[in-house]
Amino acid sequence: MRVFLTGATGFIGSRIVPELLAAGHQVLGLTRSDAGARALEAAGAEAFHGTLEDPDGLAAGAAQADAVIHTAFDHDFANFVANCAKDARVITALGQALKGSDRPLVITSGTGMGNAVPGQPATEDAFVADNPNPRVLSEKTGAELLEAGINVSVVRLPQVHDTEKQGLVTPYIEITREKRLAAYVGEGRNRWPAAHVLDVAKLYVLALDAAEPGARYHASDEEGVAARDIAEAVGTGLGVPVASLTAEQAQAHFGWLGLFAGIDMPSSSAWTRQRLGWRPSGPGMIADLRAMDYSVR
Repeated sequence: MRVFLTGATGFIGSRIVPELLAAGHQVLGLTRSDAGARALEAAGAEAFHGTLEDPDGLAAGAAQADAVIHTAFDHDFANFVANCAKDARVITALGQALKGSDRPLVITSGTGMGNAVPGQPATEDAFVADNPNPRVLSEKTGAELLEAGINVSVVRLPQVHDTEKQGLVTPYIEITREKRLAAYVGEGRNRWPAAHVLDVAKLYVLALDAAEPGARYHASDEEGVAARDIAEAVGTGLGVPVASLTAEQAQAHFGWLGLFAGIDMPSSSAWTRQRLGWRPSGPGMIADLRAMDYSVR
């Protein structure tokens, strides 16, 4: 298939490109820059110039493809609500470009959208439509497209990591570096699911090839990594003390990240593994945090 891939030069998307090519697909990769276009062409993909601010332009890319994987997202968390709304507009445009066909659209969400029971792992069969996380709008939009007959499925992400980036842990590291304190909330028992970026890239391709309308897949290798363990690994890496904060102190310490810092959001991927045969094999979150070079910013 010819696959239109948004976020093709990003952290996850750049790993999806070689997985798609190895599976025999052609890749039309979204980029906003000439440098990105050169990187895509060097990798064996075709470049498509566009931005998230131009949904109609992205729809033109989708119209040229047999399938779409949407991983691009504006990670400016200072404007998180607006960026979630922008993502919904992009998903709508991509879906409309595929309307009237069975061409698959794989969109991206977070595993927290399946945390239906507090303290229990999120599951693929659950969707918490009233989740306070604004990113829920991505899945709501996908559900609307599904009802309109568009072949939409969802890959829900945990904290995706290697030794350079680790999802929400990356801004946590920068806050720790700035405040000179590796903090966690309360006893630090709240958990964040995680998976290595190469394993996540493989899952997107499996989801695309399955092309199962309405399916939700969890890209979680580790069901939950304790916040205190993350803090201790980062504290050791940066050579700063590790300490517990109250919920009130955490808001001031973490800023926008305080919205997530104390949340327990474990995630199961049992159904995903059974359905797609996904077998993650990469290193765990703590191993990558211990292996990273903290002198590089």
